[in-house]
Amino acid sequence: MTDLTEDQLRRAINRAEHVREAVTGFREGSAERARPGEPRPAYDPAHTTLTERRRAKTAEVEALDPAEAQLLGLAGLGLRTLQGLSTVAPQDLVLACADGRWTRRRDGRRSVTEEIREAIFAVRRECAGRSRISMSAKHRLLHQYVRETFPQFPLEKVPCRHTLAAVWREWFGPEGGRQRYVRSAAAAAEAGAGSRTVVHRPGQVLALDSTPLPVKLRETVFGEPADVTLTLALDLYTHSVPAFRLTPKGERSVDVAMLLRDVMLPLPMREGWGEEMLWPYPGVPSQIVAQFAGHEVAALPFFAPETVTTDHGGSYKSHDLVAAERELGCNVLPARALRPTDKFAVERAFSSFKTLLFEHLLGFTGTDVADRGADPEADAVLTVGQMEHLIAAWIVEVWQRRELGEYAPAWGPGERHSPNSLFAAAMDQGGFSLRIPDPSLYYRLLRRHHVKVHPRRGVKILGLWYWGDVLTADRYQRPSARGGRHSGKWVVSSDRRDRRAVFFQDPDDHDLWHTLRWSGLPPEGDVPAFSDRTAAELLAGAARSGLAPRSDAELLPSLLKLLGDVAPVAAWPSQAGRKKRTARSGEQARAAAAAADRPRPETSGPTPGPTVLPEPWRERERTIRKEVDADRRRRRHAATATGPTAPPLLDDALRGGLFLLPAAVPDNEASEST
Repeated sequence: MTDLTEDQLRRAINRAEHVREAVTGFREGSAERARPGEPRPAYDPAHTTLTERRRAKTAEVEALDPAEAQLLGLAGLGLRTLQGLSTVAPQDLVLACADGRWTRRRDGRRSVTEEIREAIFAVRRECAGRSRISMSAKHRLLHQYVRETFPQFPLEKVPCRHTLAAVWREWFGPEGGRQRYVRSAAAAAEAGAGSRTVVHRPGQVLALDSTPLPVKLRETVFGEPADVTLTLALDLYTHSVPAFRLTPKGERSVDVAMLLRDVMLPLPMREGWGEEMLWPYPGVPSQIVAQFAGHEVAALPFFAPETVTTDHGGSYKSHDLVAAERELGCNVLPARALRPTDKFAVERAFSSFKTLLFEHLLGFTGTDVADRGADPEADAVLTVGQMEHLIAAWIVEVWQRRELGEYAPAWGPGERHSPNSLFAAAMDQGGFSLRIPDPSLYYRLLRRHHVKVHPRRGVKILGLWYWGDVLTADRYQRPSARGGRHSGKWVVSSDRRDRRAVFFQDPDDHDLWHTLRWSGLPPEGDVPAFSDRTAAELLAGAARSGLAPRSDAELLPSLLKLLGDVAPVAAWPSQAGRKKRTARSGEQARAAAAAADRPRPETSGPTPGPTVLPEPWRERERTIRKEVDADRRRRRHAATATGPTAPPLLDDALRGGLFLLPAAVPDNEASEST
């Protein structure tokens, strides 16, 4: 109705009145609202039938002048038209009487001919694979395509840049995204991945995401303010928050893996929680759930996730988290980059948490740095443990009971629901699987290492050695019976958050895990926990100080340098001939025998003169002297080869030219020489 002008609406109303008169005999459609002179004799329902009234109306319209009938909106109102309009609902009759040609589709642009249309689509296909260019560049490509493809087309009829921009926006949308994401969206649309998925049961799709907590917290009561990351797990069907985590600095893959484990475990009742926060869902009594769980269970759903949707953060793309999700039997469905619609629910949950809870706490930092208070660090009074307890209580008591406005289920669009009521309805429709994982799930979700056992040192995990009494068994001293890629190795799991111990899986009972302590721990007493970051800093500091252990291959250059100084290749006895070696050894033996047979020299007597060596000994002396001089020369050359070389003096450089005249001789020297 709003698309009609005042004149068109007036003609549609007049046409509807004539249709009502043909059906009921009254312009307004009922005798209670009859106008003066109604009903007219030809339309009196007491004396005429419906068919007679329709024929009378047809004759009345045909008797009118065509121009007058056009102005009154009665043109074309024949018997068949009256029969069709008689079946229309009264509230839709005026719109049905409006001529469709009054609101016809607008004509296309006259400047966009068939040639220009083909050129625009060709330019769009070309720009899809290129880097992003401006509309001016697209306009030049349009000119180039028209000039080379349609030589007879006049270039002055090519639309201007502003017309091309308007047509481009009408046909293809704004296209404000980056090129890589536009191409990925087009590829997903071609593959049929852009279709909408209807979630119809709890746990079908679980969305995970992390955000900096907008509240400054303290690690301890007297600690310094610190930044904390909030990680949420949100069920897309019920919009419940079955688990969350607060991690200092940033989350890791092991934190997200433990978050998935918390989704499957029932939340125990905490100190200060009343009876209203117990398990309330019908069909499964709280006593049965408490019997399976081993403790009283709070009013928070728990289930096994089927599909996990995450973003592209480093902790979510980690191989350790992917392995943990496979261990749980989850399908990994990463959200598309810069596509907030893939996990919009968890983004809305973060905003709701901020407006409903975080804004009321001391230490709130605001959405932006410009909106931050004067000193939120000084206002921080809550510790990490207190905030974790507060959020858990708020989720159970407020979030799970809060009405969901626009998230009503498909089977009840007009009903009022909360996350608790949706979960209860799902339990009533499809039942509830009371499956609680065993405690060994913790070890299976940790990072796995396949290593060999050293007989005396144990196992080496990420640069640290671990030992336990269980490794003294004979079967662990030998390679394992495992085949395949990790043939002959044992399975060890490590928790990156605490490197003081690792966990060794028993090969006979896979649910039994042995704790191996770090070899650096004392046998008695407790040592503060340290994470992999602390261990990495320790090893890096040792490497910077030259204390890092090195392999034989890394130490080989240093060994060769030492051997070159004390035992060069030229001095190897094996480099001399065999005869010389035999003769030299014989000479040494005979000299030793002669020295033993020679009597001791007397102390009193004339001083002996210089001994004249025989010819063979003189030759040996020259050889030794030659070897010693060569070794000294080599050491001197090695010491001075890398030293700085002084540049020549300017006077020497000038005198070194070929065409320079010798220096002039003074007159007194010339006279003396004469």
